[in-house]
Amino acid sequence: MKKLTTLLILTFISALTFAQCNGRYQTEIFSSVTKTTVNYSDIYSDNAHSMDIYIPDGDVEINRPVIIYMHGGSFIGGDKSAIDCVDFCEKFAKKGYVTASANYRLANDVQSFALYQEEQYTTVLKVVSDIKGAIRYFRKSLVNGNPYGIDGNTIFIGGYSAGAVAAIHSAYIDSISNLPISITYIDILTGQSVDFNPQDLVNTIGGNLEGDAGNYGFSSEVSGVISFAGGINDINWIDISDEPIVSCQGDADQTVNYNCGPGLNIPTVFTLCGAAEIHPKASAEGVTNDYLVFTGEEHEWCSSGNNSPLFVQALDFTSAFLFPLLPCNNTTSISEENARNKQLIGITDMLGRNTSIISNSTLFYIYDDGSVEKRITLN
Repeated sequence: MKKLTTLLILTFISALTFAQCNGRYQTEIFSSVTKTTVNYSDIYSDNAHSMDIYIPDGDVEINRPVIIYMHGGSFIGGDKSAIDCVDFCEKFAKKGYVTASANYRLANDVQSFALYQEEQYTTVLKVVSDIKGAIRYFRKSLVNGNPYGIDGNTIFIGGYSAGAVAAIHSAYIDSISNLPISITYIDILTGQSVDFNPQDLVNTIGGNLEGDAGNYGFSSEVSGVISFAGGINDINWIDISDEPIVSCQGDADQTVNYNCGPGLNIPTVFTLCGAAEIHPKASAEGVTNDYLVFTGEEHEWCSSGNNSPLFVQALDFTSAFLFPLLPCNNTTSISEENARNKQLIGITDMLGRNTSIISNSTLFYIYDDGSVEKRITLN
């Protein structure tokens, strides 16, 4: 997904955004958190659309950044209660974030998922749909009294293994046209050649990349991506307008290849390219990024949560990466890119609703060249 092209950002340190960081988001300043379980879809009511939300106890801040974290499990298993999910969410909530561990739809049939790329693409697209529904759930909550005390402009997504793969694809597949129009492979059970168009599979999630998980009318944009042992199907999806990404991965990982290779190290599974390919491409495109490499490590370093020193190191590395991206660290930044004559075609609020100019509110100015300008107009 494209991030908003920001031509003018005016963010100021006051009660209108964050009061100040004041030690938040770097160290654990809260001793306990409260977990609330919700169903994040207004279309589906099942465990696959269940989400645990973690909020720091005793916190009075009402504009907190959000991180949505997804479990691993090769898209055939796993749950939001996995130890790495709990430890990640508790750690960042104690630093002042609102965090969430979200379930998502899994493959319908394990054998079909392992053998047939149509099933692999379909499954990942459904998970992307679910993630976007979860993002919209939080933004929808803003019009229902903001019960979680969040900043709707600052939502990060991430996860471990399959969860990281899903987060990356949710952020970096910008349009249906990014998907290939034809993939051919040999069905190893029949020996027959199979050809399919992945773009057609978008119909399984409602016909567009926003998907079928509900909470429509709210943005699914994110502020950045967190990848623990994740990868991307096509590094050419990464371009200059994409969101910041931070990765942590072992350089001996073959499950999600640290370089590029078949997912799960199974020849019939589609290609995934890990940190060694993602980050040089991101740097070449001018995307803010950083990555931590665990020399000699394979894929499982994250699965034991805080019991793994590498997992703890990854949490600290991620925290340091996210901190400069937070609104409380940004004052005024002005860019004159794309400064040509252009026509304003609309103004929306952060929930995507058409509006007129409103003082002391975050608004998005949409122009006929496709650019979007984020503004706060002060009295």
